[in-house]
Amino acid sequence: MPYRSHYSDHSYQASLFKFRAIVAAVLCLLLLSGLLFRLAWLQIVDYRHFSDLSENNRIRLMALPPTRGLIYDRNGVILAENKPTFHLEITPEQVEDMDATLKGLSEIVTISESEMERFKEQLRVRRSFQRISLRTRLNEDEVARLAVNRHRFPGMDINARLSRYYPQGETVAHALGYVGRINRKDLTVIDEGNYRGTTHIGKTGLEKYYEAELHGMVGRQKVEVNAQGRVLRVLEKVAPIAGNDLTLNLDIELQKMAEKGLGEFAGSVIAIEPHTGAVLVFVSKPGFDPNMFVHGISHKDYNALSHGTYKPLFNRAIFGQYPPGSTFKPFVALAGIEQRQFGVKESLYCRGHYLLPGDDTERKYRDWKKEGHGMVDFSRAIEESCDVYFYELAYRMGIDSMHDFLAQFGFGEKTGIDLLGERRGLLPSTAWKKKKKRTVWYPGETLIAGIGQGYMLSTPLQLAVATAALASRGEKIVPRLLKEVHESGDDTIKVRQPSKTMIKLRRDSHWDVTFDAMEKVVHGTRGTARATGWGMKFRMAGKTGTAQVFGIAQDEEYDAETVAKKLRDHGLFIGFGPVEDPVLAVAVVAENGEHGSKMAPIARDLIKRYIEKYSTPTAPEKNK
Repeated sequence: MPYRSHYSDHSYQASLFKFRAIVAAVLCLLLLSGLLFRLAWLQIVDYRHFSDLSENNRIRLMALPPTRGLIYDRNGVILAENKPTFHLEITPEQVEDMDATLKGLSEIVTISESEMERFKEQLRVRRSFQRISLRTRLNEDEVARLAVNRHRFPGMDINARLSRYYPQGETVAHALGYVGRINRKDLTVIDEGNYRGTTHIGKTGLEKYYEAELHGMVGRQKVEVNAQGRVLRVLEKVAPIAGNDLTLNLDIELQKMAEKGLGEFAGSVIAIEPHTGAVLVFVSKPGFDPNMFVHGISHKDYNALSHGTYKPLFNRAIFGQYPPGSTFKPFVALAGIEQRQFGVKESLYCRGHYLLPGDDTERKYRDWKKEGHGMVDFSRAIEESCDVYFYELAYRMGIDSMHDFLAQFGFGEKTGIDLLGERRGLLPSTAWKKKKKRTVWYPGETLIAGIGQGYMLSTPLQLAVATAALASRGEKIVPRLLKEVHESGDDTIKVRQPSKTMIKLRRDSHWDVTFDAMEKVVHGTRGTARATGWGMKFRMAGKTGTAQVFGIAQDEEYDAETVAKKLRDHGLFIGFGPVEDPVLAVAVVAENGEHGSKMAPIARDLIKRYIEKYSTPTAPEKNK
């Protein structure tokens, strides 16, 4: 039987083809079924998810940052504003040769290395159609030169943006603070949703304390974009709500007077309305230019401000803690007569030093006047600032009784002013020393505390608040820099009501005798600030003070001529006026100022100018 090949068997070939066709058809059906199933899954089950992705690829929400609120002084003088500044910006996709463009622009305007590095960093991470800032804060001359050469640099543009600006510079720097770029630390505490598009935030001072008022509410716009992310058109827009404007209690004229009055001395001046708690003057000297921080400050400049002479960034008004010295004496004297430890008319003999009863060492606690004051009573002790009188008074009261009474005036506690970081000062007691020093309190330390030295520390603001409480006869009010909040978009004005407590005395007449004694400090024939009272048209009460920076041995004498300037005594003064109806209380601290009497004219001039500006004169009666 002859051999038959499968290749020539048509029946076999037909059956093989049919088998292969069936297998291919089955595979195609399976693949088509899988494709249809997947399509159905995407179109039906996952429809919402992919619809959102598709829509977001075409429609985007963009944040519109709000305009920051303005800050004014009590008379409407602008203290913090938003000033247009010109920025040199480049759109990379429009630039053919970036290196040549940057070189050419640097020949027209100055571009620092840090600015160039920041630009190149942004160039790597941002899209080519997005504008990148190369230089900020261009002056008018630079803008003019760039405008003339604009045709040479395709992709280069000059745009105006609002930047925070402080026209008063360092005069109010410590009160206002400043804004700076938002950093990682800020992002941990802010509402990121409300800060989208915002680049700056309050860093210190009122700018930080009232950040919620000043910032406003972010706006949003819905835009259509292409595949590359370029905006094609705006579909919907919700305008941002600008931040609220603030009106402060500060009077910039009085602020500048106080700053000038300190002269070459570092220190602080605080002036408060006794019956309202309004802070009209808040000076910490030296100050700094807050505008340096708005667009970023160099490490060199920051180190100079942080560690330079007198440390300009240090807010002496609320951070500085100084021995109050003799400015403490009116409060100690008031405590003594209130607690019946000394009669108003009771006298003692001052021979220039004091010996602690029962102390066998016979250590002498010296008076500032070597030969002594002779017979002194309550009034003369304050007028001439007799240390011996207050040594005896402090010894009779004891440190704890003295502590409990003086705490009512706010010593040793934060005042509650609308600023962050305020320090407490120190009002010592036996319990405090046992806790902090792990040792007992010694009687000699009580004597030193009685004249505002030793462990006793106070901030300039605390001194001013205590003086205001004294001037208002016990009405102690929380000090406030803010006067009013003006709501953006309408005429609504929010006023913060002052918080107050009352200091009750056993006899109201004790206020009077204290006032009379402090009045003699300025207007008496032997007052330590009598030169300040000459020719005054109103009566002012006050108290000078000198605080030692370092101690001296009993057999040594203080000689300002031989002591280095940084080790000389601090000069302090507290005062209020007019005595019959005080309208302003002032505290002055001048580091290494030596004598408080030198600081008294600052308080006098501030009160005088306040009366001229704000007190309504009584119309004289017509002659009949």
